[in-house]
Amino acid sequence: MSETFSAKLDLVLKALSISRGRLAADLGVDKSVVSRWVTGAVKPSGHNLSRLTGLIAGKVDGFTTLDWDRSLADLARMMGADPSAVPGLDAPPLVQGLPLAITEQILATTALRGAAYEGFFRSTRPYVMQPGRFVHDHAMVRLDPTGFLRLRMGTGGTKVDGWVLTLHDQLFTVAADITSGALLFGIFHGVATPKAQVLDGLMLGPALDAGRTPTASAIMFERIGDLSGDAEADDRRFDTLAMSDPVAPEGSIPDEIRNHLARDVGPAQIAMGGDWLLRMPLSRSMSRGPGYSEPGGKPG
Repeated sequence: MSETFSAKLDLVLKALSISRGRLAADLGVDKSVVSRWVTGAVKPSGHNLSRLTGLIAGKVDGFTTLDWDRSLADLARMMGADPSAVPGLDAPPLVQGLPLAITEQILATTALRGAAYEGFFRSTRPYVMQPGRFVHDHAMVRLDPTGFLRLRMGTGGTKVDGWVLTLHDQLFTVAADITSGALLFGIFHGVATPKAQVLDGLMLGPALDAGRTPTASAIMFERIGDLSGDAEADDRRFDTLAMSDPVAPEGSIPDEIRNHLARDVGPAQIAMGGDWLLRMPLSRSMSRGPGYSEPGGKPG
């Protein structure tokens, strides 16, 4: 089987209008298994490949296991698709565009733990431009065919696109604010459960003032939904969420969350036993899996 099996499977599913959830149900496997096949995190076992091929053969006359060895362009033609219209057909993998020395470690960790972070999330963070107020972003995290986690964020029509890099028990994000032309960075505590319910950490980026002031703040993400398995439907849901009013209503942020995200730091705080720098120690982290009630609720 070629190294591009994940891209071929993604092409076949789109050409036949089969969602990941539908394929998982037809094959009797968990949806996360199909997601890992499509993202390239793992490849199907011989048994599952045979069953998958048989299912495709029921929709495409003459399709056999050998057809998985076709080039992506040839497979597109077999599926009745225009090869020139296949996104990313000639695009280099992300590994070539992001040559990190520890890329293989990131990919291995993502293959093992990435599914825990897929889904829709709502953030809560201090509002830089209005001290005392808070902002909610909405985010969608989804495994990408490159094997990395893709991140999309939006608030009030502003769109951010980037990546979540998993390593050890942490998440590192690098993303581009498409609207303002800025880079954003983040470090978050991960979870050891099958599904992340809450994630918190620190983010760094320029404020939208005249000097584009470099600004760091604490931020928390809370899960508000899971992916459906239908990529187009999930994209539409994200686009709707990204148009939400970003400013949290007055009094809507519980004191526990407010105090967690907005802390005094500096020399005066050291004298009172506080922090010299803005930090998010693991001992104070709210990152956790199921057991957290609702956005803004208390840990279970």
